[in-house]
Amino acid sequence: MPQSLSKILVHTVFSTKDRHPFLREKSLRDELHRYLGGILSNLDCQPIIVGGVEDHVHLLSALSRTCEPAAMVKEIKRSSSLWLKTKNPDLHNFAWQTGYGIFSIGFSQIETVRTYIAGQEEHHRKISFQDEFREFLKRYEVEFDERYVWD
Repeated sequence: MPQSLSKILVHTVFSTKDRHPFLREKSLRDELHRYLGGILSNLDCQPIIVGGVEDHVHLLSALSRTCEPAAMVKEIKRSSSLWLKTKNPDLHNFAWQTGYGIFSIGFSQIETVRTYIAGQEEHHRKISFQDEFREFLKRYEVEFDERYVWD
């Protein structure tokens, strides 16, 4: 086959440093989500939905055939952090957590994950980011040491 083709769908999750609620303002959060989608597009990683709440984001995207997952997350965090710091003097200390979670999903799960991400505000009235993330790690059978998951 002379052409290389792929469709790898990933659900990426990461929080602000120490889960600080930097993203309280809904208009800023919405603008950030659009900006994150733009970064994904620039990396040829098709954004499907970006969402989140005051202390973390969820991204559902197709991973570009030529983009490594770690490189994608690194660029998303780097670019968005620099951009956020220009939006408001109160954000000059903004930082994302060092780590992240990235999980593969099947094509048939797109609508379920899209709905989940769209419902983040309601979801987090009942569950913390840390408990949500622990659930992802257990669901995907990712071994982890609690001492090194949070920063």
